[in-house]
Amino acid sequence: MSNDFHNKLAELFQKLGNAKKMVLATSQDNKVTARMMSCIIYNDMIYFQTDKKFIKYKQITANPMVALCIDNIQIEGVASFQGHPLETQNKFFAKAYESNFKGSFDSYSALADEVLIEIKPLKITLWEYEGKEPYRLIFDLENQYMTLDKRKAEN
Repeated sequence: MSNDFHNKLAELFQKLGNAKKMVLATSQDNKVTARMMSCIIYNDMIYFQTDKKFIKYKQITANPMVALCIDNIQIEGVASFQGHPLETQNKFFAKAYESNFKGSFDSYSALADEVLIEIKPLKITLWEYEGKEPYRLIFDLENQYMTLDKRKAEN
C-alpha cells in the first residue's frame, strides 16, 4: 500500500499543479469563515499570503487547524506562519506568486503587514468514480495511509 499511497498522492499533487484558487475555511470560538485564496503548491505544502489585520490571520493564530477545498478535493491541515512573503527564505513563494497571481503580487506582497502562511496537509479526501459509482479516496498524510471508501455517498 505504501507505494500505491505515494504514487496516488504524487498524482493528486500533479493534478493540483503549482497554483490554484482554493476556498480556505478557518475558525475561532465556534465561528467559521471561508473565502477564496490564491494558493501556491510547493513540495506537497500549500501556501498563501494574507494581511495580519484580517480575520483569517486572527483565527489561524487562535486555531491553526484549517480546511481547503477545490473542485471535489477537500484538504484538512495545520497552518503555520512563515514570515513576510518577500523574505529571502520565501523566494520560492514570491516567484511563483508573481508568476501566477501578478495583480495580487503587485498590489499586496510588499505591504508591511503581509504574512506567508504554510498549510501542511494532514488529510485529503477526493471523490473518484468507478464506472458511474462514486467513492471517496482518503489520504491520511500523518500515517501515510490511503483508504478507498465505497459506501454510499454522504456529505
